[in-house]
Amino acid sequence: MTENIQKSRRGFIKTSALGATALGVGFVSASEPVLAAAIETDFNGLKAGEQMIPVGSFQMPAYVSRPQNAKGSLPIIIVVSEIFGVHEYIADVTRRFAKLGYLAIAPEFFARAGDPNTYGTIAEIFTNIISKTPDSQVLNDLQAALVWAGKNGGDLKRVGVTGFCWGGRITWLSATLPQVRAGVAWYGRLIGEKTEGNPRHPVDIAADLKAPVLGLYGAADTGISLESIEQMKAALAQAAPKNPAAKASLFEVYPDAPHAFHADYRASYREGPAKDGWEKCLAWFKKNGVA
Repeated sequence: MTENIQKSRRGFIKTSALGATALGVGFVSASEPVLAAAIETDFNGLKAGEQMIPVGSFQMPAYVSRPQNAKGSLPIIIVVSEIFGVHEYIADVTRRFAKLGYLAIAPEFFARAGDPNTYGTIAEIFTNIISKTPDSQVLNDLQAALVWAGKNGGDLKRVGVTGFCWGGRITWLSATLPQVRAGVAWYGRLIGEKTEGNPRHPVDIAADLKAPVLGLYGAADTGISLESIEQMKAALAQAAPKNPAAKASLFEVYPDAPHAFHADYRASYREGPAKDGWEKCLAWFKKNGVA
């Protein structure tokens, strides 16, 4: 294995299309002021840090966490970031999974487009990063991360994907891949305008699911309507007679939770739904053979 492991919270650097920037170091400026109560998972018993993953001739940075003294192959979790990329919150989530015995990988899917931290607003990130990161490229990168994982201690028969916001939508799409056993989507967009880069949305792929998805959503989310959730439920129900993964997919909608209720570094964080969602996430992966 060729890992670049650092145990300092601020000791790992990636090279992106914009030059040297920090991977998993600190928080992105456009994501609101950081709360002092943000969860910090220590490195005790872990190997965690930067890894470059080959995707053809391109080297994709990723933040990888695993148990330090693991014996045998490990179940794999791909952690898909919000639009802010792999910053400290996402890195911390990988360490939370590693503490539970997983090989957790957070690929920097935006590396070709640039560094979200160089933009001060969400609108700028969408214009300069998200719009230049097509779904097909993301899914190809995700599969490359799984190839790397299989060669570096991961069990390709136990693969789960979880993601937040932008990553929640990608989680739904990734559940169409044959390698994925289960997905957990945190408030990912379900419907939207179809573009060259985003030709299909979750509501369009229910019949193509190969893995069941647990959707964790907030009823107070101003960006993802309850109507869109009902549209997704209807698409899953229509596909269910011929598709076991669609039939098994479920939603948990928290009545008073806003968007990004799991993001413990933001004002949107809601401890109750976040903790309950995390427990349901872990139980979902265990139920579906990822643990």
